[in-house]
Amino acid sequence: MPKIFSLFFLFVLLISCDEDVLPKPKAYLSLEYPKKSYKKLPLKRPYTFNVLKNTTIIDDKNNWLKIKYPTLKASIDITYRPIQNNMKELLTEAEKLVFKHAVKAEQIIPKDFVNTKNRVFGSLYEITGNAASQLQFHVTDSTHHFIKGSLYFYAKPNYDSILPAVAYIKSDILHLIETLEWKKSI
Repeated sequence: MPKIFSLFFLFVLLISCDEDVLPKPKAYLSLEYPKKSYKKLPLKRPYTFNVLKNTTIIDDKNNWLKIKYPTLKASIDITYRPIQNNMKELLTEAEKLVFKHAVKAEQIIPKDFVNTKNRVFGSLYEITGNAASQLQFHVTDSTHHFIKGSLYFYAKPNYDSILPAVAYIKSDILHLIETLEWKKSI
């Protein structure tokens, strides 16, 4: 009887192993974003820059504005302040807002910008982890103008899930900074 059982087991084993077992390939999230096309900021401000055409610009008082990404449920909030012997205060306030996210952040990565031709000096902070804002920046001409910007999503922060959208918007923020020009008067 054990001989028959052994033969049966060997027969089943040989029949069942006709294909190699391979691990399943890793799945990748397939997100498609619209092709990028930019336009000049359509509002009169003491500054101008290029914005993505498929965004919605919301005008606010004090030369502030909101650049909304309706399909991504996100916005870049822009605040403007004239410099009136308060440069140190403006820089301190901007950095406080960045490091306020340190509690939830895994890492805060700064990147400095210097464009002497257009007098644009500033920093971009990439905040990794489940913080409320993943990208923040400030730019100035160091004498008259100061802009602070923050990226916010209208959802509970889950960094792994929003990472592709953060990368998409980060390139728009970099483009904004690179095309920024200060105006003499409004």
